[in-house]
Amino acid sequence: MTNPTEAYLSAARGLFDRVAAQAELIQQAADWFAGSILAGRMVHLFGAGHSRILVEEMWPRYGSFPGFNPIVELSLTFHNLVAGANGQRQAMFLETRSGLAERILRNFDLSDEDSALVVSSSGSNTVPIEMAELFQQRGVKVVAIVSRQHADASESKHPDGKRLTDFADLVLDTVSPAGDAMVQIDELETPVAPGSTVGGCLLVNCIKAEVAARLTAAGQPPKVLTAGCVVGKEQAAELFEAAYDEHARRMARLWENLGRIDEETAD
Repeated sequence: MTNPTEAYLSAARGLFDRVAAQAELIQQAADWFAGSILAGRMVHLFGAGHSRILVEEMWPRYGSFPGFNPIVELSLTFHNLVAGANGQRQAMFLETRSGLAERILRNFDLSDEDSALVVSSSGSNTVPIEMAELFQQRGVKVVAIVSRQHADASESKHPDGKRLTDFADLVLDTVSPAGDAMVQIDELETPVAPGSTVGGCLLVNCIKAEVAARLTAAGQPPKVLTAGCVVGKEQAAELFEAAYDEHARRMARLWENLGRIDEETAD
């Protein structure tokens, strides 16, 4: 039997090459995202379940910058209790319920200058599918991250049998296998060690770097969250404050006109 560590690392190295083959799609996603940020708007990020990991990888963390709106619902992503109140059963149940995406997006005044990244490894759960559908209805460009092989092998939970890829302007592939797990152990019936997080992190960080290059070339270099060991304690603190202040100002634009169209229509 191949050493499990060697097996996983070998599979992971294969992900690198297959992500690199999507360079043109990564560039297109970066063009849309940079355009939204340069317009003073936001790139909306959504992931349920463990797809939340890629949302948080994008913003906020070291090496990232404002311009992204991380939409993460605790009811869909709070996994550490596993069983009992706030357990995994409830989260997985809610992810298949129609209508929740609409209630989430009711919190934001969207614009066709916005763009969005919706992550779902299977691309088959209702909430991320409806999230992408609603974004498109508002003229928001949608980039989807899925695991193509896993998505193709999965049954849609959407009432109409739709998939996330049906409501995406561009699809990126984490290139992990069906079932996600990448290592087969002798005498163990099912494989272990998922790959979608590795492939997904490669994709979102390539996009992040491309967006930073575009913002800088446009004369609006981003305020990057940077560790004190890189720029010194004082400058790191200044960058943190500036980045969070910019994020708050951008978020304010998503709230200032909420409900006004409905009120005008009622009048």
